[in-house]
Amino acid sequence: MCKDKLKTLIIAEAGVNHNASIERAREMVRAAAKAGADYVKFQTAVPELVISSIAPKAEYQKETTGNEESQLDMCRAIHLPLSAYAELASLCREEGIGFMSTPFDLVSIDSLVPLGMDYWKIPSGEITNLPYLRKIGSLGGKVILSTGMSELEEVEKAVDVLERNGTPRSDIWLLHCTTQYPTPMEDVNLRAMEELRTLGTAGVGYSDHTVGIEVPVAAVALGAVIIEKHFTLDKSLPGPDHRASLEPSELKAMVDAVRNIEKALGCGNKRVADSERANIEVARKSIVAACDIKKGDVFDEENITVKRPGGGINPMEWDNVIGKRASRDFPYDSLIEL
Repeated sequence: MCKDKLKTLIIAEAGVNHNASIERAREMVRAAAKAGADYVKFQTAVPELVISSIAPKAEYQKETTGNEESQLDMCRAIHLPLSAYAELASLCREEGIGFMSTPFDLVSIDSLVPLGMDYWKIPSGEITNLPYLRKIGSLGGKVILSTGMSELEEVEKAVDVLERNGTPRSDIWLLHCTTQYPTPMEDVNLRAMEELRTLGTAGVGYSDHTVGIEVPVAAVALGAVIIEKHFTLDKSLPGPDHRASLEPSELKAMVDAVRNIEKALGCGNKRVADSERANIEVARKSIVAACDIKKGDVFDEENITVKRPGGGINPMEWDNVIGKRASRDFPYDSLIEL
């Protein structure tokens, strides 16, 4: 592994999978820490400031929570009060995991400022919310921006707003994302990360909504420096996001797989690995006697050949050996020396 290779930032997205239970939220913090994630992230909102009374549910929300209640009522039922996040931030410090929460409205932004988060996470749905972007940009902190449901031009406009209001591009990370729960494989489009890199921000990552762990692991292999993935304590719990989330054991498996891929990526220079060095002599070949050779015989195509082990004359020197005379007797299968 390359010594200066940056560690992939893994965000365990608890979101609203606590279903408004502070006890379950605490348990999720502990589960994310145990799985080895770098951050656990929640979602902070005053539902009435985010969703109008006429806003419909998304189709995936209807499938997971029914169509009897409105989107507003659904969100009222699954969000924690603003006062809960200070306790969760404190618990994260105790458990040795970073705390993050995505604000969905201006009041929620203000409530999170005193908690001293390392990153502000902007969700895909706010990428066209000019007042929101201006406020986040003015805070001057590091920003992670999800880009689901957007074209490159919209992403660039959002980055420009953040930059004009005080957050330099060197402090902005872009997450490729497909906002569908779960995301069909044919809609993942991981290569879109390459286009996001053209915007010149600090780095590009991936926020995953597929089932399983293979896509985020593949994203790391393609250069993602941040991975965000929803998790839940139990996929069978009621709520809109549980079905597209990982359970704790799956989250740990994803973290372990990402860390293995980090090691496997290496530095990029082609060299002999320490673990394979001892096999050079075993697997490579040398120039050897194809029959008994007497001192003074001329080496030719008939009396020498190439066989294992290595350690003798490199077969790449074949042309330099042909025509030379044997300095001593060489029994069959012995290494030739000049």
